Amino acid sequence: MNIIIILIIIFGTALAVFTFFIIKSVMAPKKVASLADLVKQNKNAQAIRIAKHILIKEPRNSEAHYLLAKALEQDGKAELALMELKTVSNLNDFKGYCKENEFRPRIAALYDQFNFPEEALKEYLLLIKMEPYNPDYYFRAGALFEKRKKNPQAAQYYKKAIDMDPRNSEAHFSLGILLYKGKRYNDAKIILTKALKLKPDNYKAHFFLGRMHKEAQNYTSAIQSFEQAQKDSEFKIKALIERGICFIAIKNFDKGATELERAVKLSQDKPDDSTLFARYYLAMCHEKRRDIEKAIEQWEAIYSKKQSFKDVAEKLSQFQELRENDRMKDYLTSSNQEFLNLCSKLMEVMKFSISDQNLTSLGCQIIATEKSIGQWRNTKKMPHLIHFYRITDNIDQPQVREFHEDLQKLKASRGIMITSSQFTRAAKDFTESRPIELIDKGKLQDLLEKADKVILRK
Repeated sequence: MNIIIILIIIFGTALAVFTFFIIKSVMAPKKVASLADLVKQNKNAQAIRIAKHILIKEPRNSEAHYLLAKALEQDGKAELALMELKTVSNLNDFKGYCKENEFRPRIAALYDQFNFPEEALKEYLLLIKMEPYNPDYYFRAGALFEKRKKNPQAAQYYKKAIDMDPRNSEAHFSLGILLYKGKRYNDAKIILTKALKLKPDNYKAHFFLGRMHKEAQNYTSAIQSFEQAQKDSEFKIKALIERGICFIAIKNFDKGATELERAVKLSQDKPDDSTLFARYYLAMCHEKRRDIEKAIEQWEAIYSKKQSFKDVAEKLSQFQELRENDRMKDYLTSSNQEFLNLCSKLMEVMKFSISDQNLTSLGCQIIATEKSIGQWRNTKKMPHLIHFYRITDNIDQPQVREFHEDLQKLKASRGIMITSSQFTRAAKDFTESRPIELIDKGKLQDLLEKADKVILRK
């Protein structure tokens, strides 16, 4: 009798254990299936709660970890989703709702999003082995090689993506930019033009084509390309600055100023170095148009943000005297006709009679003869060539050499160069054995003062 009771107890216990495992094996998949349905329906809060409940009992359930990751990502918690996907990767148990070909693109994208390029690249290289004919994986691997400054490998993968999908505009664009950075401009133009044919609204491609046109000094084409590039919000300010620089290059300072003023206005919302560059070239336009006060205003705005920016500190130093010296201010900022009149007065002070006078891009050119007096009145007078420069940059040897060539062509006996700046040591050395007199800013100020006194006496 006791034996029968013991057998019944053993049989009952075994049956209970067997029943438990049967129920568990039936119910667990049902719970995971229900979890998958909740994720599919975007019921993320409920899905997250159930997934965590499953994982308390089954911490190595890769399906539950994967579905939890999907729910977290859909709920805007991508960083937590990545942690769950790392767990799935460690478990390395791909089955059911956790399929490897779905898992790896997801974890690769999140690795890239959170700046783990090495890990992301490893995932895409694994995906390429799994699906060697998927061009998107080659493209993304190329982008990650580029991020790691491994441009030859990046170009190789971009080309592979293009070979598999010749209509992939993004791959063409990325390869074109690599070629541009490598200064292979002809190849870059071909690839970027192809990218634009495939996707006409790829305005970034217009920007880099504009840069290459500018490098080739094809400013008309560059201006047109930068006009299109403005339609891309990321490149709008840069494109306006580049257009302004192109207009400066073709000496259209009014249009240049218009573009650069727009760039300054837009960049004030998100100030960075672009703002400084826009102001710098805008100041250049004002300087070229003789609107020195506006130029100073821009230089001061730059200086308040970054004192070491380009030659701004030097520019401000050069023009500081304008606020203290009205004569030099008139010389630098007066209208063309007023400037010609001023140069004529300076010629009177220097005892010259003007034969010919013309404006130049940098100032004024005068052909004159010395006034003769007394017994030398009827002596044949040899022409002198005089150049007035109203510039802030120092005059170097090449400019003096060019002036000497003009002097020889004119067969003038002497030449005088008068500038509102200074002459370099090389420029002075060049004139030592040649009939050229150099008058720098200091001597010019003396002449301007004498001209004022002559006017007062009259």
